[in-house]
This record gives sequence, C-alpha cells and structure tokens, in this order.
Amino acid sequence: MRRNQSLLGLLGLVFLLFAVIAGAFTGGRTMIDVVYIAANGVVGVFCLIAYLSAGLEQVRNVVSERSTRYGANVIVGSLAFLGVLIVLNYLGARHSKRFDLTEQKVYSLSDQSINVVKNLENELKMLAFVEGGINPELRDLLGNYARYSSKVSYELIDPDKQPELAEKYQIRTYNTVRVEYGNESTLVTQPNEENLTNAIIKVTRKTRKVVCVIEGHGEPDLDDLQSPKGLASFRSALTNENYEVKKVLLASEPKVADDCSVVVVAGPQRPFLEHEIQAIESYLDRGGRLLALIPPRTGAEFAPLLAKWGIKLGNDVVVDQVVRLFQGPALGLTPLANTYGIHEITRDFKQRTIFPMTRSVKADAAGKSGLTVVELVKTSPSSWGETDLDGVFQRGEAALDGNADLKGPVPVAAAVDANLKQMGREQEGSTRIVVFGSIEFASNRELDGTFYNRDLLLNAVGWLVGESDLVSIRPRGIRASRIQFTPEQSLMTFYLTVLLIPQLILIAGIAVWWRRE
Repeated sequence: MRRNQSLLGLLGLVFLLFAVIAGAFTGGRTMIDVVYIAANGVVGVFCLIAYLSAGLEQVRNVVSERSTRYGANVIVGSLAFLGVLIVLNYLGARHSKRFDLTEQKVYSLSDQSINVVKNLENELKMLAFVEGGINPELRDLLGNYARYSSKVSYELIDPDKQPELAEKYQIRTYNTVRVEYGNESTLVTQPNEENLTNAIIKVTRKTRKVVCVIEGHGEPDLDDLQSPKGLASFRSALTNENYEVKKVLLASEPKVADDCSVVVVAGPQRPFLEHEIQAIESYLDRGGRLLALIPPRTGAEFAPLLAKWGIKLGNDVVVDQVVRLFQGPALGLTPLANTYGIHEITRDFKQRTIFPMTRSVKADAAGKSGLTVVELVKTSPSSWGETDLDGVFQRGEAALDGNADLKGPVPVAAAVDANLKQMGREQEGSTRIVVFGSIEFASNRELDGTFYNRDLLLNAVGWLVGESDLVSIRPRGIRASRIQFTPEQSLMTFYLTVLLIPQLILIAGIAVWWRRE
C-alpha cells in the first residue's frame, strides 16, 4: 500500500512539473499547448491529492533508502559490453570498410568531381610531392578519383629522394600535386577535392568561356570581398571553374561582344538605357545566353524583354514565415527553398537554397511557340508574393491579400530554352535565359554560407554555356550544419525533446524503482 502511495506522489510531481514547464515556454498559444498543460495539471493534482490523503511518511523513505542489490549485475553487464566492443573492433580491423556519415559527404567525391573524371577523353596523371612519399589522406583522395575512371593515375613522390624531378616541375613546398593532361599541366599547392577538381577542369578545357558582367547601374561590385552583399565570391567561383570574367560597360558599346559566352545582369539599381536593352535583345535574337538577377523594385525595363521569352517578373517581394523556438512564427524576407522544377540545372538537386529579398519569377509561355520555360525554384507553401511594396519596405507590414498577392509556393527562378527557328527567327540555333528574382542570392554571404546557392548559381552558368558536366553538386568542406524548421516541425521538436521524452524517461524510472521496491 505504501509503495502505491509513493508512486502516486512522485507521478503527481512529474505531471505538475511538466505542466509548469510547458506553460512557461509555450504560453498556451495553441490548442495542443492548452490540452497538454491541462491534462498534465489535472493528472498531477489528482495523484498528489491521492498521495497526501494517505500521509507523507513514504516520501521520507524514498529519500533515505539506497539499494545495492544489483551491483553485481551492473559489473557483469559492463564486462559483456566490453567484450562485444573488443570483438567488433577485431572484425572491423580484419574487414575494413568506410562509410561517409557527414551531412555534406566531405569524405566522398562530389557529383561534379565524378562527372569531370568520367568525361575524360585522354589520360590524366596526378603527381603528389609529399614528405617521405607518405600521405595517407592525400593518397585516399587521389585514389577516389582513380576509382571512378581508368584514365586517372596517380603517384606519391618524395621530393627529397627525387630532387631532380621536383626541380623540373618547380615544386617548392610539400603536399603539392602536379595535374597533367596532354600538353597541359598545373600545380595545386592546397590539394583538397575542390582545388583538384578545379585543376582538372582547367587542364581539360580546350577553350575558356567568357562571362560578361554588365556594370554601370549601381550593381554590387565584383571585386568587393569585404561587404556581405559584394559579388567577389561569385567572381571567384566562376574563375575556379575556368571561366574568364569580364566587366562590360554596355552603355559605351554598340552591341554585346560576340566573344561573350554568357551575359550577366547582376542587380542593377538604376535603369538600363534604351539602347542597352536593345543590345541585349539583339544578342538574344542571335542565340545569346543571359543570366539575370533582378531584385524587387528594380529592372522594370527588363519586364517587356523577358515577357517575349516567356518569363514574367512579379512586381512583388516574397514573404515567408520564419520560426523561432518558443516565440512562434514571424514574417521574413529571406525565404528558403527546397522545391525544384524538372530541369538539367536542378537535376538531383535536393539541397536547400535561400533567396533574401526576392521577387517572383513565373513561367508565362502560353501561346508562344518554340519556348520551353521551367520554373526552377519555389519557396514554401507558407510564403506569398506581397504586392504592397510600400507596406513592406516603409512600414514593415505584410499580410496575405488573397485577391492581390501571389499565394505560395512562389517561383523565384526560371529557365528558358528557345528554339529560334520555331519562334519564327531566321537564325538557326537556340537562346538560353536564366532569371533569378534576387541579387543577394548570389552575394558573398550566401555563396560562402551554409546553403547551396553557389551550386545552383554555377549550375545555371554551366547550363547556359552548354557544359553539362559542370551542372552538379560541387565539393563541400567541413562546416557546421543548420536546420530550418517549419512551424509544425518546431512544435513537434519542442514537445519531443523538451517535454514528452524527458517525461516518459522520468515515469519509466519511477516505474522501475517502484517494481524493485
């Protein structure tokens, strides 16, 4: 009888404790909160009343008693566990196999690296000059490349034992890799996967594609590495993939140069002149490639041009809910996206991207022959395209208007592949266009951040210039992971980790104690 009284008392305290915790953290904002708090409170009070009606003597017994009857069982169990570990360690040593459990798969070759070596036409050789001729980590990395292509070979060389070879190839430091392909070669002094893959791209490309970035309209600076909103990381990413990046002052040019493999419009803050728009239109009419990043409240002069190619720029800004634990949902202008259209740019793309300060970009090719338009990226269902721009930017207010606003999921990027002949043009060939509704999507902060903006942006460039093996997920570094929750996921995580699991553990512990008593 006494044991039952003690059980009721302890359970009552547990239920009341978690009712108080839930009330303090949630404030009873949702019906789930109210039900959980009320249920725990009622059960807790009932248990304590039942316990107190029989007296408080059992509580003193619970506090003072200690049991050591199961000490031997603990020792035997520990020894058995140790024995299992020894056996597993022995089997692991005899049958070695590696598993890459990192989120970014940093110990496996990326899709891009695999594509690059699988598409080799000739033999590729990598000579690694390492101290003592031994570097297991580098050997494993080079071996990964050779595993995916029989045309890849590698060798680890001790420069102290072969100084003439080191001198011939101008090796100045340990851990330098010489990458050779035909008559082309380059040195990699920091041989990680990203640098090695970029070196392979460099020596295997017969020509360098030219990326022409138009300036003169208040665009973010391509050389600005200090500002989070600069585009130096974009330029560096292009250079690493062997593109030549040129700044173009189109206002002083009669037309877009023929050597431009792709033209980039990167967040203009002032309008383009009429003859600049005509120059871009003429460039597209003769089979050009355009990458346009046009944020809200800018680039109105591009709307008619892009409409001819099946893309509609929204006169809005995308608003999405962000979730802060214990604070509930709040409005934000940095929507996340992990919903992608079926397209070569986004093939097998499942990673999250972020689009700060973006407008909607919709496909609108109805009745236009020769156009294939795909909406590449969409934000979450909780987002919408807010058309009251003054309310957002001047008063900091936003509310979904079912009649005027664009309900989510909202498309924020689109790609066009146009067959010029089918469009009635005299010229053969095709025109390709990719439009993003944000320039901050390509900023230093986002390209160097946690999300996969860099891969998506470079995939778009690779598709525009026709280099399909560069359309993939690139090598990743070791970095901290970040999880973004929907309101439902946040609520579920809170209840599981803060309330339900700890509460069940306490109840189970009390039950075990009660049975042993």
